[in-house]
Amino acid sequence: MNWKKTMATLFMAGLTAISCTSNNENNNPINDKNMENLNLTSEWDKTFPKSDKVNHSKVTFTNRYGITLAADMYVPKNADGKLPAIAVCGPFGAVKEQAAGLYAQTMAERGFLTIAFDPSYTGESGGQPRYTVSPDINTEDFSAAVDFLATNDRVDAERIGIIGICGWGGLAINAAAADPRIKATVASTMYDMSRVNANGYFDADDNVEARNALRKRLAAQRTEDFRNGTPKPGGGVPDELPADAPQFFKDYHAYYKTPRGYHPRSLNSNQGRNATEAIPFINFPLMSRADEIENAVLVIHGEKAHSRYFGEDAFKKLKGDNKKLMIIPGAVHTDLYDNLAVIPFDKMEGFFREYLK
Repeated sequence: MNWKKTMATLFMAGLTAISCTSNNENNNPINDKNMENLNLTSEWDKTFPKSDKVNHSKVTFTNRYGITLAADMYVPKNADGKLPAIAVCGPFGAVKEQAAGLYAQTMAERGFLTIAFDPSYTGESGGQPRYTVSPDINTEDFSAAVDFLATNDRVDAERIGIIGICGWGGLAINAAAADPRIKATVASTMYDMSRVNANGYFDADDNVEARNALRKRLAAQRTEDFRNGTPKPGGGVPDELPADAPQFFKDYHAYYKTPRGYHPRSLNSNQGRNATEAIPFINFPLMSRADEIENAVLVIHGEKAHSRYFGEDAFKKLKGDNKKLMIIPGAVHTDLYDNLAVIPFDKMEGFFREYLK
């Protein structure tokens, strides 16, 4: 098994709120018209310990396409007045019980009302067919989270930020370009999913011939999916590593396939996203309006991350003194998923306090 072929499968063809039980308690307008009836677990099933410094609840809200999203909401205990708020999502192919929830709970411990949400078609969120991705709909998911926060009585609607991790870092920048209500954005260990799908890793397939060959494979898969009546899964991180696996692939395996980060609803931990995932990303570049973002952006990346070039190149597109780049010495891509000694929560807290005021 060749690692390049495996990673192409993962990333090019498949790796990439209102409370459901007490709407009034969460102080959001009750708007359950066309809300999907989601099956939300009541037990604590995260990959990280539950904090005694915050109150946790499940919430739901709809996006502009009518898809109901599920989220975990974290509220600092004994908080008074309206709070600054942060919506968190990612990594791409993960669920809210993994890195996004860790980020959200930690930021709530620091005084922010936060939500970690499952994107459309994923985890506990609604949408059919399952395990679908879309640069448009997934960008909209962030704005839908802002809708929920902006209408929550506990939140100051003028002090809302977002955090995107891995592939959701690029989507967070895209959302910030589209939605000026997002006053501050953190892109942590980001991927540009349009670029990696269209050009391959390290832009190795950045040519017309390679893209057209990929389009033909994806078109053939669409025909097969329609004939079969169901999308083919693209495959998550494999149980066994290829013999020639590079270190970053081993790092993914160490997170998604071990007790450290495995979750039964995680796409990367299991069957992956649909095999036709790359279709929309090839022709719709996420960074096309990044230079028009007026509000603050912080790009965080590991010094030794294979994905570092995504973050540095995205940062080059940003304009203004309120745009910042932070490179973490010695850190690899997945260190910024869950390594509390590496994730710069102090820096993030300072950034959000500076720009959510």
